[in-house]
Amino acid sequence: MRLFLAAGFGCLAMAFFVISQWPWMLFGFFGLVPWLAALERAKGRGQALLAGSMMALAYVLGVGYWIPSMIHAFTGIPWFACVLLTILGAPLIQPQFVAYALARHWTGEHRIFFVLPAAPLAAAFAFVAVDWAFPKLFSDTLGDNLHGAIWLRQTADLVGALGLSFLLLVVNECLFAIWKALRHPARAGLGMVSLKPAAALVLLLAIPSLYGALRYQQLENQHEARTTLNYAMLQAGFSHFGTMAQHYGGYLVVRTVLDTHIAMSRQALTVEPVDVVIWPENVYPLSFGQALDEQAERLDERIRELVVRSGVPLLFGARDREGEDWFNAAFLLQPGATEQVQVDVYRKASLFPFVEFTPSWLRLDASWLGTYSRGPGPVVLDLQLQDQTTLKVLPLICYDALFPGHVIRGVRQGADVLLTLSNDSWFEYGNTPRIILNGSAFRSIETRRPQLRTTVTGISAVISPTGEIIDQLGTGEVGTLVGTIESSEHWSLMLLLGNWFGPTSALAVMLLLLSAHWSQVRKKQAAELKNSSAR
Repeated sequence: MRLFLAAGFGCLAMAFFVISQWPWMLFGFFGLVPWLAALERAKGRGQALLAGSMMALAYVLGVGYWIPSMIHAFTGIPWFACVLLTILGAPLIQPQFVAYALARHWTGEHRIFFVLPAAPLAAAFAFVAVDWAFPKLFSDTLGDNLHGAIWLRQTADLVGALGLSFLLLVVNECLFAIWKALRHPARAGLGMVSLKPAAALVLLLAIPSLYGALRYQQLENQHEARTTLNYAMLQAGFSHFGTMAQHYGGYLVVRTVLDTHIAMSRQALTVEPVDVVIWPENVYPLSFGQALDEQAERLDERIRELVVRSGVPLLFGARDREGEDWFNAAFLLQPGATEQVQVDVYRKASLFPFVEFTPSWLRLDASWLGTYSRGPGPVVLDLQLQDQTTLKVLPLICYDALFPGHVIRGVRQGADVLLTLSNDSWFEYGNTPRIILNGSAFRSIETRRPQLRTTVTGISAVISPTGEIIDQLGTGEVGTLVGTIESSEHWSLMLLLGNWFGPTSALAVMLLLLSAHWSQVRKKQAAELKNSSAR
C-alpha cells in the first residue's frame, strides 16, 4: 500500500513539475521522497524491481498520459488496447526508474571512504546513464524541466541537462535522508544525521545557482561586436497534410499551403529588412528540385521565384531523393547570378522511431511506418546576409534538436546560429509542445548559440544563448516572428567535452557497484574467517 501511495504522489508531483515554471518546479526537488521511503523498505531484487516499475508507470501516467492517444492516432489500434500497452510497457518507456531502484538496492549499505552513502549516488548515476544510453521517445530527461530556473539551467553548459537530472535526484535523496534522520534520530547511521545531508543540500543548490548567476550576468553584459541576423519565421497553422490530401486532393493542398507561405513571406518582407525567411519542417511535402511531373515543377518554380524576386534567402523543409532513398530535408535557397538560385541541402540525421524510420526487419504493411533514410550528420551552411557578410548556420530538423551530441558536433564545425525546423502538430497532447521546446532550448544553453525554432502549429520561438525565450508563437497561433538576433561564439565545457556526463555516469555506477560487491565479498570472507576461528 505504501508503494502505491508513494507512486501516486510521485505521479502528481511529476505532472506539476513538467509545467516548468515556479512554483510548480519545486515538486521536482521533493516529489520522489515518498517513493524513496517505499523503495528503502524493498526486500530483495524483486521488490526493488517492482518499486522501479511502479515509479516508471507513475511517471508515464503523470507526464505521458497522452501516450495511449498518440499510439491510437498513429496505428489505429483500439484505445483500450493502447492503454494496456502503455501500462505494461511503462518500465520500457521510462527504464531509468527501474535502473535507479536496482542500483540503490544492489549498493545496499556500502559507504564510500566509510562515510559517504554509496546507494544514492549509484542510483542517481544509474538513472542518468540509462537516460543517456537509451534515449526515450523525446530523448527527455528530468533536467529539461528546470528550464524555468534561470540560474540553475545555466549549469547545463558544464554538465548538460543530464547533469541537472543528477542534481534533482541527489537533492531528493538529501531531503529523504533529513526526513529519515529527524524521524528516527536514534537509528540514524554514520553520515546520515540531519546536519550532513542538510549541508550537502545547501551546497548542491547554492554552488550551481551561484555559477549560473555569474554566467548569466557574463553572457548578458558582454557587448563585443557580433554579426546580426534579421529573420522572418512563419507559423501558418497547417497540419496533417496526408489527411488533408485525402479529403481535398494532393495538388490542391500543396498549392494552398505553398501560396499561404509565399503570401506570408512577402508580407513579412515589407515590415523591415530581412536576411532569411524560414518555413517549418515538411511544409513542402514534395522532393524539391526533382519534380516528378509538370505540376510539381511549377510549384518548385514558385519557390525559386520568391527567392529571386525578393533577393532574400529561404530555408524550408521538404523531401530529398537519391536513387531509391528518401530523406527528410532542409533546403537553403539563396539568390545567385542571372536569376538563378544557389541550393544547399541538409538531410535529417536523427529520425523519429517508426514514424520516420523503421528497421527493415520490423517493417509491416502499415502506412504509418516511416521509411526515410538517415542523413550523414550535421552540416553547417554559409548564409549570405544582406550586408554581404557570411554567417555560418546549423540547420536542425525536429528530432535533431533533442540530441546534444548532434548539435555539439555541428557547432564544433563553426556554426554561430541554430536554425530548427519542426512539426510538432503530431504531438499536441497536454504539455508536450512545451516539453519539446524546453529540450530544444537546452541545446542553446549547452552550446551557447542562439536558436530560431520554426514550427508548423507551435511553439515557434526565438531562444537566446542563456535559454531565454525572447519571442514565441504559441500552439494554434498563426503568424510571423520578425526580428533580429546576434550570433554567438561563446565557449562551454559541453562544446569541449561533448555530452560527457552520460558516459561518465555509466562508468561511475559500474565502479560503485563493483566497490559494493567487493565490500560484501570481504565482509562475507571476514565472517567466515571469524566463524572458523571460533570453532
